[in-house]
Amino acid sequence: MADVILMPRLSDTMTEGVIAEWHKKIGDTVKKGDVLAEIETDKATMELESYKDGILLHIGVNKGGKLQVNDLLAIIGTKGEDISALISGKGQTSSSNAKEADKKQTSSGNKQQIVAAPKTETAAMDLSKIEEVVLMPRLSDTMTEGVIAAWHKKVGDIVKKGEVLAEIETDKATMELESYKNGKLLYIGAKNGEKIEVNNLLCIIGEEGKVDINAIVKAANSGTHASQPSQPSQSVQESKQEELNTHLQSAGYQQTLAENGRLKASPLAKKLAKEKGIDLNRLHGSGDGGRIIKADVDNFKTTGAIAQEFGVKPSAVPQFVATDKEGFTDIPNSQMRGVIGKRLSESKFSAPHFYLTMEINMDNAISTRTQLNEVSPVKISFNDMVVKAVALALRQHPAVNASWLGDKIRRYHHIHIGIAVAIEDGLIVPVVRFADHKTLPQIASESKELSGRARAKKLQPNEFTGNTFTISNLGMMDIDEFTAIINPPDSCIMAVGKIKEVVVKKAEGLGVSNFMKITLSCDHRSVDGATAAAFLQTFKKYLENPVMMLL
Repeated sequence: MADVILMPRLSDTMTEGVIAEWHKKIGDTVKKGDVLAEIETDKATMELESYKDGILLHIGVNKGGKLQVNDLLAIIGTKGEDISALISGKGQTSSSNAKEADKKQTSSGNKQQIVAAPKTETAAMDLSKIEEVVLMPRLSDTMTEGVIAAWHKKVGDIVKKGEVLAEIETDKATMELESYKNGKLLYIGAKNGEKIEVNNLLCIIGEEGKVDINAIVKAANSGTHASQPSQPSQSVQESKQEELNTHLQSAGYQQTLAENGRLKASPLAKKLAKEKGIDLNRLHGSGDGGRIIKADVDNFKTTGAIAQEFGVKPSAVPQFVATDKEGFTDIPNSQMRGVIGKRLSESKFSAPHFYLTMEINMDNAISTRTQLNEVSPVKISFNDMVVKAVALALRQHPAVNASWLGDKIRRYHHIHIGIAVAIEDGLIVPVVRFADHKTLPQIASESKELSGRARAKKLQPNEFTGNTFTISNLGMMDIDEFTAIINPPDSCIMAVGKIKEVVVKKAEGLGVSNFMKITLSCDHRSVDGATAAAFLQTFKKYLENPVMMLL
């Protein structure tokens, strides 16, 4: 039986999509995963993948044409199948289709991919068609759910177009969500700290008395739009504290209470604890019967690292104390950590990596940097010089500035350099766009700003997507050399080690020079070894003769 594909809703503000390109024509054989078309939305151009095998029997509009969300986009079935009834049903909507397509979204170069979802039974109430409803938008290419970091408005507040409604934590950053209309905030779908899946009910904004809130919420909860709070019975902080306490107790921490509920502690221990502002309930008593003694107070130190993993204030968390009991602490994965694990596993096990290591003399780079920083409006780092050298080398070796797309290799005409930045939850890659056209001070200024906003989780989606090549630098952490896993959709990633002094033979005898090792990880499907080696030779030429980067 033929399957109908409807135009999915790809953003919270999208009402229609434009067919930028059809990759299949009527009568073509389509396989699961094949790109059917490129769809231009109000925010991006995305690739639509087929979810099944079959023959493309019908397309809803030709290239350049527009379709409203949930309009008939295409029909896939078997050759000769009668689809007249399906075509006559054009215009029917299905709120679950767009959501199912969103869930299967993945990144591919500067465009995102959407796996087309089949048509399902029309829902009684399509929330995406209700003007007052705000659904959880997809704020990154890998986002499947968002956490409410903070509401800037409360129920009953007047909201104006452009005002910040809430801060949404995704798998990559914390972003401000602005209202796209005026009205009163009548309902919110989750409290601070709770999760909402993409396309689920986030809030309702409208005119009081003219919106059937109960009907909307009931429709949301009866279908796939229902928001599932992560901790419905208590506040997020209380739940995290309770979870933390459980883990601490399993690791040897415990509250020391006597049978009658009174704290068992020596008078001196109580006095010292009061002076130091230490909560005795958090200490493990080493005296008789678990009694807290002076040594327990003296040995107590707060450990912010443990608390930080659970989002609890660290002021009352004890340092690890060795015990004779087995124990462990399970730390739930953050959204970012989960996505890092998934994407890098896919990269490592699907892309055949090979590695090239090169040693570069940095004497001239050190001298040039010192001179530049005497006149530069912003301090230039060695990493900024690496970014510039990579960008210029990519101009001469476009085969390295590419992505593997299965049935084709995409070589980019632009050069966007991703710079890996370590943050609390893992790793994020801000992107310096058109790096080959920027001066060293411009790269330095932009890199510094992006890194700071990355650590504060304030990056916008266009600031951490679209990379065509990535650099990971651990030299500042005293690492000599390492290999990095390719960051999709790139074909290569460069791992940069520290600069170190090496005794070398010179004309006047022995002397000291500064060397830096870099390792290039390559996807052998799209980049050959000789091509990558030639790229590194050009990169080395720029770094060893940095004046060439200034021409």
